[in-house]
Amino acid sequence: MAKVQPRTLSGFMELLPAPQQQMERIMSILRETYSLYGFTPLDTPVIEASDVLLAKAGGETEKQIYRFTKGDSDLSLRFDLTVPLAKYVALHYADLSFPFRRYQIGKVYRGERAQRGRFREFYQADIDIIGDGKLDIANEAEIPSIIYQTFTRLGLRRFQIRVNNRKILNGFYGMLGLSEQSGDVMRTVDKLDKIGPEKVRSLLMDEVGVSAEKAEEILRFISITGDNAAVLSALESYRGRHPLFDEGLDELSTVVKYLSAFGVPESHFAVDLTIARGLDYYTGTVYETTMTDHPEIGSICSGGRYDNLAAYYTDKQLPGVGISIGLTRLFYVLNEQGLLNDQLNTAPADVLILPMTEDLTPAISLATSLRAAGIRTQLYAEQKKFKAKMNYADKLGVPYVIFLGEDEIREGMVACKDMVTGEQTKAPFAETLQRMQAGLAEKNKGSVIRSDGAEN
Repeated sequence: MAKVQPRTLSGFMELLPAPQQQMERIMSILRETYSLYGFTPLDTPVIEASDVLLAKAGGETEKQIYRFTKGDSDLSLRFDLTVPLAKYVALHYADLSFPFRRYQIGKVYRGERAQRGRFREFYQADIDIIGDGKLDIANEAEIPSIIYQTFTRLGLRRFQIRVNNRKILNGFYGMLGLSEQSGDVMRTVDKLDKIGPEKVRSLLMDEVGVSAEKAEEILRFISITGDNAAVLSALESYRGRHPLFDEGLDELSTVVKYLSAFGVPESHFAVDLTIARGLDYYTGTVYETTMTDHPEIGSICSGGRYDNLAAYYTDKQLPGVGISIGLTRLFYVLNEQGLLNDQLNTAPADVLILPMTEDLTPAISLATSLRAAGIRTQLYAEQKKFKAKMNYADKLGVPYVIFLGEDEIREGMVACKDMVTGEQTKAPFAETLQRMQAGLAEKNKGSVIRSDGAEN
């Protein structure tokens, strides 16, 4: 029989055991952090009916959908976690308590061209707060604190959460009489970091049709910089010229005011008037998070406020605010930049027991006792030479190896080797357990991401 060549499809990530442990630890920290803020875990089907999943889709999104038929059913793989959330809330509206706070970490699928750091199957980690009719601005201020706690707990120190409000942008362009062209203007302004102000000015005039005077006013507006107080003070000079602008400025000022109470230092938070996001989706506060020393990576966490999550499924007004982390891409770039902590314990077990007797009963009992004490324990029962057994332990990176022979069993002792220091002890079970617990606590102190320098 001809053998099939094993292969993984392009655009699909498949990790070896050690990096998979790192990924699992990242997801565990995300779950713990989101739970601290009162978010409930949620899981939704990977496959949905195409008419449900694609209710809002169109353009490039619909072209990237993995769509197929099974019998008479027209089915699609989910392409994000937001549309399934909208369906879920509309379907279970009567059974949910609002505001509904959920987090979800799951795989999504997009049939786009696979390239460096971009995948066709990837994890997203989302949180959303959904209101019933209304949603207080405090929720929009809480989101940056969750971003801050999440990345700090992962080990990142040098990152910045950039915040803006879409009402400020829409109100500003309304002042200039550019409401109908606001989408094209924002898309052009979004190129500022890549092409510079002069080329943006030319594009605004030549392709969008903005006058030279208004183009200059746009560039002057988006170049407002300084600390948060200075930016807000500069924005006050525009107050009174458009009601939507004033509403957005009030909201942004409230978000900034609440942030210190939420524990976000100003060093990690900046009002940035160039942030627009989701031109036809976000309606209030918007967020982008970047790594200070690696701006080339782009946003590692983004999102914002939207007015009606489930308009395609229900007449209920369901405003919300949320963020999304492209977890697979983030993991890829962290690894590529050498920022994943390779000193972290990624072994599948804390201790490997090597029975030195034919009867495995004592070794099995010892393994049971260690597991009861919370020590991840593997029993090696294969009949191989001692060197092969030790090579196995070394390759897995297991911190401790226990040898259990006739002498140890008779004396009621445990022989234990620290695989990092090479130190070997022979002591009663309780003493050995205490030593391992202390050693493991020390080994697990490190963060998933390397410390990347002092606070910025």
